[in-house]
Amino acid sequence: MKTTALYSLLAAGSLMLGAGSVASANEAYWHQWRGPNFDGVAPRANPPTEWSETKNVKWKVKTPGFGTSTPIIWGDKVFLLTAIKTPGATAAVPSPVPAAQVAQPKGPGAGAPPPGGGKGKRGGGFGAEKPTEKYQFVVMCLDRANGKTIWQKTVRAEVPHEGHHRDHGFASASPVTDGKHLYVSFGSRGLYCLDFEGNVKWEVDLGDMTTRNSFGEGSSPALFGDVLVQTWDQEANSFVVALDKHTGKELWRKSREEATSWATPLIIVVNGKPQAIVNATTKVRAYDLKSGDIVWESSGQTVNVIPSPVTGHGMVYVMSGFRGSALHAIKLGKTGDLTGSDSIVWSFNRGTPYVPSPLLYGDKLYFHKGNDAFLSCFDAVKGTQHYVEERLSGPNGIYASPLGAAGKVYVIGRDGTSLVLKHSDKLEVLATNKLDDRIDASPAAAGNELFLRGHASLYCLAEK
Repeated sequence: MKTTALYSLLAAGSLMLGAGSVASANEAYWHQWRGPNFDGVAPRANPPTEWSETKNVKWKVKTPGFGTSTPIIWGDKVFLLTAIKTPGATAAVPSPVPAAQVAQPKGPGAGAPPPGGGKGKRGGGFGAEKPTEKYQFVVMCLDRANGKTIWQKTVRAEVPHEGHHRDHGFASASPVTDGKHLYVSFGSRGLYCLDFEGNVKWEVDLGDMTTRNSFGEGSSPALFGDVLVQTWDQEANSFVVALDKHTGKELWRKSREEATSWATPLIIVVNGKPQAIVNATTKVRAYDLKSGDIVWESSGQTVNVIPSPVTGHGMVYVMSGFRGSALHAIKLGKTGDLTGSDSIVWSFNRGTPYVPSPLLYGDKLYFHKGNDAFLSCFDAVKGTQHYVEERLSGPNGIYASPLGAAGKVYVIGRDGTSLVLKHSDKLEVLATNKLDDRIDASPAAAGNELFLRGHASLYCLAEK
């Protein structure tokens, strides 16, 4: 695509808040991974403080298959991704759009299996068995009022080429919407654009990913204006790609010297120019959204990066917590290699998260230790500690990222135990709540409702 054409696509998002935010008027919804401003905060929501299986449950619906992606909410609709095992199924799912309309991957190595692994080449590890049965990869649209299914669309059906971690699944990336279309990534099973009636408008196949130890895939697509960004970090031939959201055609693709990581890109405007910030093991990098060129980079993260960056106060906060701990608050506006420079405003090297992403709520930065029920809270501007690695009584393990709303912080445990904390520089528990389901997906909030996706059911919680 010509540079002028790409610039016109970016101009459509120049007044947005970043990471696909659809202007402040739409902060009432939860339209993407980590909420309206990609910081974990639902600025206009007032969800309940207390709930149980018999209290403040507006509706609870069984969900087919399995997935750990966060539901997203727009208007009166809830969108959800799942992967449904279909033992013995052999019928192929036809392409929902004519082949001539399907965007094809471009660039070096596009669509080719990475070295050492393609279809049928890998087994698994850490509980990741090589699949032998077909799965349906499904997008669901639910009625926000009652949880009933409005439509259910299978975008692909196949036997996955590799397995996933025993705590993971084949539907871990969250969708994103601009209020008119839905953008969905099933990773190696394709990237899709659907309208709100469930019709597939375009699809792109980026090839088969080879993940570390067959842990699986999970980076969500990020949307800004008319540009969709997807990372593809794997064990060889990693890249980041930008697509035209209208057609799925590639705008640019950049190779990355990275192994497998799972962080979702953060897109923000710095000095009038949008840039996509991608956290990973070797370096965190900011890519110019217009050209794909690296604006700045900084090293110092751990391996297996999962937490997504958050931004505020003129900084971006990046962290990781497997086989080490790293938190860097990086001042925005500089270019080049920022490693060890004064652009690193403050840092911390203890008790950072492995799976959960941080919550930036006003001037407070909250984050978990590893995947455990320990919470830290820092002054996001100064880097001073309010509390560090405070043990949370109740939850047994945490994968979900914390959520902020109505002066409260919501912490969701894997065993269905949740804590509601006061948004404060002191740890104060307002309520402890328990559901029967196990919960690994991060929460979402809109209006007076809290949406929790369990292994078996989706809950909509609201004061009665």
